[in-house]
Amino acid sequence: MERVIVCLKPVPDPKAWDRLRMDPVTKTLVRDEIPNVINPLDKHALEAALEIKDAYGAEVVLLSMAPTPTLPVLREALAMGADRAVLLSDQWFAGSDTLATSRILATAIRRLEPFDLICCGNFTLDGSTAQVPSQIAELLGILISCT
Repeated sequence: MERVIVCLKPVPDPKAWDRLRMDPVTKTLVRDEIPNVINPLDKHALEAALEIKDAYGAEVVLLSMAPTPTLPVLREALAMGADRAVLLSDQWFAGSDTLATSRILATAIRRLEPFDLICCGNFTLDGSTAQVPSQIAELLGILISCT
C-alpha cells in the first residue's frame, strides 16, 4: 500500500456549542469565535490510516476543505503522524452543500492519484448528513467504507 487519503473536517468544538449562531444572511454557521477540533469520526479514520502506515509504510495524506483559520486542526493531525496535508480553501466554497463539497473533494482526490485507500468519517458533528463519503465514492466510481 502506497498512499492513503484521509478526508478531515474541522468542526466547532462541542464544548463551545452554546456560543454557536447562524449568519442571518448566508444561513451558515458563524465559526469565528469558536475553536475547531478534528471531527471525531474523521479522527477515527485518521487513526486507522496511521495504523496502515505503521504496518505497511503507506503515505498518509490529509485532505480538507475548510477556511484557513482551521489550519491548527490540520497541524494537529500532522503531529499525530500524517505525512502531508492539502487544504482546499476559497471564499466560493463557503456554505457549500454536500454535493458541492463532494465534487470539490473528488476533484482534489483525482489530483492526488495514485491512491490505495480513502478514509472518511461517516458524518460530521456540524452537519450529520452522512452524504459526503458516499457521494465522493460515486463521483470517483469506487467502493467506500466509512468509520
